Amino acid sequence: MTYIIAEPCVDVLDKACIEECPVDCIYEGNRMLYIHPDECVDCGACEPVCPVEAIFYEDDVPEQWKDYTNANYEFFEDLGSPGGASKVGKIDKDTPFVVSQPPRGEGN
Repeated sequence: MTYIIAEPCVDVLDKACIEECPVDCIYEGNRMLYIHPDECVDCGACEPVCPVEAIFYEDDVPEQWKDYTNANYEFFEDLGSPGGASKVGKIDKDTPFVVSQPPRGEGN
């Protein structure tokens, strides 16, 4: 099991969760952040600091955001496990599901 980042993060990218993650497993895509399922140690440090409440334990993702579970896994299919987000920096991609989401945030 792992933690999942869901819809409230799309186009927000606050990054408070990145600063709290003790294992550096939260990666930045173009429109949202993703938690690496194999690198996450299920500590939960990221969840309470998320200002938009986008982070859920995998079994607790609300039904309307279940597709974000697959999106979090898919994001790493080509990337593999680099062993830390700070090693790779921002990744210039998102999953097709996230790309297909309408823009969110100010002015939208």
